[in-house]
Amino acid sequence: MIKKEIAALLEMQRKYYRSGATISVDFRVKQLRKLYDTIKKYEQEVSEALTDDLGKSGYEGFMCEVGLTLSEISYMIRHTKRFARRKTVYTPLSQFASHSYRQPVPYGNTLIMSPWNYPFLLTIEPLADAIAAGNTAVVKPSAYSPATSAVIEKIVTECFDPEYVAVVTGGREENSALLEEKFDFIFFTGSQAVGREVLRHAAEHLTPAVLELGGKSPCIVDASANIKLAAKRIVFGKYLNCGQTCVAPDYILCEKSVRDAFIAEVCRQIKNQYGEKPLENADYGKIINEKHFNRLCGLIDPAKVVFGGETDPSSCRIAPTVMDNVTYEDAVMGEEIFGPVMPVLTFESFDAVVDGLKQKVKPLALYIFSSNKTHIDRVTRELSYGGGCINDVVIHLATSEMGFGGVGESGMGSYHGRDGFDAFSHYKSIVDKKTWIDLPMRYQPYGSRLYKKLLRLFLK
Repeated sequence: MIKKEIAALLEMQRKYYRSGATISVDFRVKQLRKLYDTIKKYEQEVSEALTDDLGKSGYEGFMCEVGLTLSEISYMIRHTKRFARRKTVYTPLSQFASHSYRQPVPYGNTLIMSPWNYPFLLTIEPLADAIAAGNTAVVKPSAYSPATSAVIEKIVTECFDPEYVAVVTGGREENSALLEEKFDFIFFTGSQAVGREVLRHAAEHLTPAVLELGGKSPCIVDASANIKLAAKRIVFGKYLNCGQTCVAPDYILCEKSVRDAFIAEVCRQIKNQYGEKPLENADYGKIINEKHFNRLCGLIDPAKVVFGGETDPSSCRIAPTVMDNVTYEDAVMGEEIFGPVMPVLTFESFDAVVDGLKQKVKPLALYIFSSNKTHIDRVTRELSYGGGCINDVVIHLATSEMGFGGVGESGMGSYHGRDGFDAFSHYKSIVDKKTWIDLPMRYQPYGSRLYKKLLRLFLK
């Protein structure tokens, strides 16, 4: 029954897209304004849902989800008309006389599958990009964040007819049914394991896809870093949303000469930001569910914990934890942590760090804390990763002026702002050839010496 309902929904959206209703730029902007206003209307409900699902405080929920979502929508409202214009490009002399241009057009019927860790932001932000580009959309939020999914469904249902934008809730059965259908474009955010399944299904229909995945994002702290500021910013980014952030620093590579000072400052910053008893801090979040709670507990080696380590199974909460003397053989280094556990590895040779990272899978993010310009230059030029920061963490994704995405195992494609519009658009290359002249050199017979000279002149 689910498969039939989803097939019927998608056919309804296909007919609506074929009607041309979404092509008008004025229509797109109007829908974005409607979405913006409806989110404002239900802002409090979104905040409460994020607290229910992830223990996020109202402040964090707005800072990291609702506020960023509204910012992206308002950005698209301001810029969609410009993004949607055709762009004239140079025409070679051999194609005289003609006008060449690139025209962005929507892919058509799109599928947006979002994760549970930032369930509102990572659902509505790509939806705004899809709307701006002129597509229809089926939105599939995560079953692990049911309260937020319910509010998303409420907002979308109030804003749009299902033939234009629809929400499908549920779990694996619904995911499978959606992926078996032929969409014109798929946007997925989630784990690498599920990303592979999405891409495998997309390949069956030759459907283009953007995959926003994850991985183990390293954070380098060398001897030249401002240790106090580095620790402060790393603690913020690592333990934000209880560590359940795809671009959180997964592990620390700290130069041996400053390791003790760095760890001491990290411990001090955890107390400053979360209090002496973080598990009693109402603004500190929780792990999404028991499954992930148990997985994270299994990654903590009590013998290597130098701070934190306390857990509360009844509330799925794990205190901000620091582990020292960690090696690549430890369990915590065998997978993406995605939780409030900070392993600290040490190094003595910066060259060895760079060479070692070149041999690892390409991370979604990479951070370096340093005042050594040579070190910074080597990291930014030589290493391949999705994006990152110099002397900060996480904040590179909080802008509509830069695309955000992974590379290699951490994803493909990017979005935010113009990159988001481009992700949901196909650019047609068009030559408008004039009829008042027709250069003869391309036609047979090819024997004319004059034509050969002209051809070489035009195409040299």
